[in-house]
Amino acid sequence: MNTAASNHILHLDLDAFFASVEQLDHPEWRGRPVIVGAAPDQRGVVSTCSYEARRYGVHSAMPSRTAFRLCPHGIFVPGRYERYAELSDQIMGILRTFTPCVQAASIDEAFLDISQVHGLSEDPVATARKLKEQIKEATGLTASVGIASNMFLAKLASDLHKPDGLTVMPLDPLEVQAFLASLPVSKIWGVGPKTARVLAKYSLRRIGDLQKTSVEALKRMLGKVAGEHIKALAHGLDNRVVQAEEQQ
Repeated sequence: MNTAASNHILHLDLDAFFASVEQLDHPEWRGRPVIVGAAPDQRGVVSTCSYEARRYGVHSAMPSRTAFRLCPHGIFVPGRYERYAELSDQIMGILRTFTPCVQAASIDEAFLDISQVHGLSEDPVATARKLKEQIKEATGLTASVGIASNMFLAKLASDLHKPDGLTVMPLDPLEVQAFLASLPVSKIWGVGPKTARVLAKYSLRRIGDLQKTSVEALKRMLGKVAGEHIKALAHGLDNRVVQAEEQQ
């Protein structure tokens, strides 16, 4: 497989992981707004929440008291991190049956490089579907997968059609740029609220705006390293490689 011109990177993101585990272990909560984190009568924040809760505007890092105001009928539960870690380990094990080149990005997401694995389907979409099916069969959980030629694009793709999504990025560089152009700058890896505010001062709100801005201008706004980093990602360029983790 020619990695220079192939969609060989997969990013898998478990959907609303903590809340989904709670709904898995408590069937009576399925289809109901589940909010994992601090109790609403305590100081603290939401760790994550089910998609049913998100419809009311609840999101991670929101104060639990605010979440309660938005969704007073929500089911607030404390996190059970040993249980989440148990399922995460099981799922990472499934990923490694597809390829040894797996890099966990967090407890609920990972990158896979399938370029060097013989016997895998030539079609990365078929591989992704099989991966999703095995996770669902083994754990009852759903995952969203992005498929692309590099890590940035794969991660961005996995977030576009949640839950239970499967998104393939185009390979042609011009098609990639067109795909990215309408997305908000916050979709770029490393652009948080602070950087987004700086860019907004210069009327740079969409990735397409960054594509039209010179790297020199971005370096003046954000500093040399950040400016070059954001300019490259705005054009869909990312030269990082998936780092396989050593197993104990």
